[in-house]
Amino acid sequence: MAVKRKADKNNDYGAKDIYVLEGLEPVRKRPGMYIGSTGVDGLHHLVWEVFDNSLDEAMAGYASNISVTLLPKSRVRVQDDGRGIPVEIHKQTKKSALETVMTTLHAGAKFGGESYKIAGGLHGVGVSVVNALSNWLAVEVCRDGARWSQEYVRGKPKSKVKKIGRCDKSGTTVTFSPDPEIFSFPETKEIMPDFDWTRIIDHLRQQAYLTKGIRIIVKDERSEDVNLHTSYSFYFEGGISSYIRYLNAEFPLKNDKIFYCAKDINGVLVEVALQYIDDLQSREISFANNIYTPEGGMHLTGFRAGLTRILNDYAKKNNLLKQGEDNFTGEDVREGLTAIISVKLREPQFEGQTKAKLGNPEARTAVENAFSELFFNFLEENPQDARQITEKVFLALKARKAAKAAKDTVLRKGALEGLTLPGKLADCQSRDPEDSEIFIVEGDSAGGSSKMARDRRTQAILPLRGKILNVEKVRIDKMMASKEIKSLIIALGAAIADEFNIEKLRYHKVIIATDADVDGAHIRTLLLTFFYRYYKPVIEGGYLYIAQPPLYRMQVGKEIRYVYNDDEKEKTISEFQKIKNQSFGSRAKAGIADKKIKNKEKEILEESAAEEKEEIKGVSIQRYKGLGEMNPDQLWETTMDPEARVLKQVAIEDAIEADKVFDTLMGVEVAPRKNFIQTYAKEVRNLDI
Repeated sequence: MAVKRKADKNNDYGAKDIYVLEGLEPVRKRPGMYIGSTGVDGLHHLVWEVFDNSLDEAMAGYASNISVTLLPKSRVRVQDDGRGIPVEIHKQTKKSALETVMTTLHAGAKFGGESYKIAGGLHGVGVSVVNALSNWLAVEVCRDGARWSQEYVRGKPKSKVKKIGRCDKSGTTVTFSPDPEIFSFPETKEIMPDFDWTRIIDHLRQQAYLTKGIRIIVKDERSEDVNLHTSYSFYFEGGISSYIRYLNAEFPLKNDKIFYCAKDINGVLVEVALQYIDDLQSREISFANNIYTPEGGMHLTGFRAGLTRILNDYAKKNNLLKQGEDNFTGEDVREGLTAIISVKLREPQFEGQTKAKLGNPEARTAVENAFSELFFNFLEENPQDARQITEKVFLALKARKAAKAAKDTVLRKGALEGLTLPGKLADCQSRDPEDSEIFIVEGDSAGGSSKMARDRRTQAILPLRGKILNVEKVRIDKMMASKEIKSLIIALGAAIADEFNIEKLRYHKVIIATDADVDGAHIRTLLLTFFYRYYKPVIEGGYLYIAQPPLYRMQVGKEIRYVYNDDEKEKTISEFQKIKNQSFGSRAKAGIADKKIKNKEKEILEESAAEEKEEIKGVSIQRYKGLGEMNPDQLWETTMDPEARVLKQVAIEDAIEADKVFDTLMGVEVAPRKNFIQTYAKEVRNLDI
């Protein structure tokens, strides 16, 4: 069992520490302003907000255990063993401090006083916003030997705070049920999405790494069958060093020891851990007060500046960099780097409610100073690790020079030719990126059909021959030598690497359109790897899509439907049978209708010997193996017509996990890929061998 942390006994945490700034009314009218969206992300944001309050108690030294439990009927319970929310009457609101916290926006102990010197939920909107967006919420507080309770419906209390018994511990328990009126989608008739167990696990595991010595228990008790209940307990004494070990577990290491430092610089607590692996990509994951900052900020800037300077200083001091040689750049020192940068500070300044970027200038100074001093000492005291790291960086420097030469050749060639586009590209007439879209298709056959089917005004076609290079396994100089990749880069018009400019992207819909078979899936994966590694802003801008061509064309009489999977195929066969049965009597009276239908079906079956067709229960079924097999009119109406087609927009929901999956599945090492496939093989559906 974890032992509760010791805290300052003189810290009198009471109703006087709760500061009220404004009311709660706007939350239900504009929930997106407070939780980002009313979709799946926003739903999970409710859990993080309640959890963050408990975590703030832990970071302040008052709690050691936090549990999060998923319950039936989409309910969630978050419990901690902290001090418990104060319950006495608040001077300003004349209500219980507990009710004030739960029903007033910007009411909390984080706007003044000494109760929370460091807090993640600094905006103070967390638990009150969750209350406003829940159709039911209950809170229980154990404090000073008594148990207190209050229930709410859509943010409004059902009764006053009640004393319901005694308790010999302290802490707060919040149980809530998200409001289906907020999180359902009536226009598409979708019910409220459920909580994603994997997402919950990943987030809370991460929080346990960032708060060493805190036990976080996660339970899934949604099933009525107790035997199906699941629970995990996370407790990491090593903190972010353990996190580095977890992230690098399946990759070959370049240096043996994990560097770790922790130092307080003028009230900013800095923690940094890093290790190099034998890989081309870097993973720099930054946090401020345990909040993930995907866009980095001042703390990440300070770390990068310190890393580049210290490795250059060390190389010069030990004569590894000769007079007149190029210095290491930030790109060089970050290749193959896995780093966690975590700062905890009194008043973090985040950009926006989503807290994606840290803006405190003092964080940059604190991280750069603390990290630089301790990392230089690490290199001096661990010469073997220092040698392994500098060898890795030297290799990156040489590769960068070779890559720059290859890249400049490609871009210079394009400029000399007046930015001549690839000959295989059938460009669109429009020069407005917002109106323009490009279909990336496989092979000349699909390219020919697509060019005939397209709307020339707005749709461009770029056929690629065969499978493009796996960019995960090669440096950029080798990648730039690939003819297909060069064609793709020039067609997109936004350059690449440090010359990349999203403003010059020629199309605001980049559509990957590959065949619905194993080879098509492989080509699609290779293209996704390319975009993720070198054109990530295209994904983040919402410009990358995957076309969903139908798998089958099904017909009975004049009724034609296109279906996209085998489940839909079976459903359509049943529906066609009902249609035939309902109209059987009238067809019999006509005398010749059935004969006409059969003749029509025969015609369809004999259209092309190359197409895979079958007839099931009188339903003519044509299976498409590729886009090149479709007639231009079929390709237009199923895959290219903006009014009828189905496109999937590519998004990055979890950059850390996405990075790890690409490394695992597309990287050089075989063992991690084999382990991944063996682990998830049974979950694959509709496997096409």
